[in-house]
Amino acid sequence: MELVEGIHKIDGVNANVYLVLDEDELTLVDTGMPRNAGKIRDYVGKMSKEPSRITRIILTHCHMDHTGSAKELKTLTNASVAVHQEDADFVAGKRTLPFPKGAIGILFKVASPFFKPTPIQPDLVLHDGDRVGRLTVIHTPGHTPGSISLYDSERKVLFVGDAMRYVDGKISGPPKQFTLDMDKALQSIAKISELEFDMMLSGHGEALKPNASHMVKEFYKSLQNP
Repeated sequence: MELVEGIHKIDGVNANVYLVLDEDELTLVDTGMPRNAGKIRDYVGKMSKEPSRITRIILTHCHMDHTGSAKELKTLTNASVAVHQEDADFVAGKRTLPFPKGAIGILFKVASPFFKPTPIQPDLVLHDGDRVGRLTVIHTPGHTPGSISLYDSERKVLFVGDAMRYVDGKISGPPKQFTLDMDKALQSIAKISELEFDMMLSGHGEALKPNASHMVKEFYKSLQNP
């Protein structure tokens, strides 16, 4: 599905995966759950592109539904894998995130041995303000320590990972049970609300458009005056 010229959404991978065309190179934003590399490869093939055209894989954060197919895709494409420095050790398997609180956390503990993504050592460690291809890195922590958003200033599109989402006509922040620091997450929403963009693409839900930045500003105001 082409959302705007040069930006595609790949469905059926259990979290939103986006493909960004940058001249003749392809940048993949997130990879979905494990065992989805074949679906992503097939989508690229339907675009009459070789999988090797994927030169970059940028992970918005370290959760499994976004990093699960990164290792397999790197093997298929030889793309470089990039993630923020604060999430790099989690992606590499050197550190482990705490489980969510409550009943959902118990479920995750039981299921975790069966759903572990294959660790991968990032090729590129990102920082706030870095430029990767046509995308600018914006550090938006809270959901995880190294959560990032990616800004395409030419197309006026902002990829926000799980920092925000738009589902059933409603904007929301990250889910509390899966967010490590809600105070930082709210600060990140404030940071996002200061940007100008026409379309917001999140890790879950639908594309927010048009006038996305105006709607995010109004949402942030509502958080200040509940």
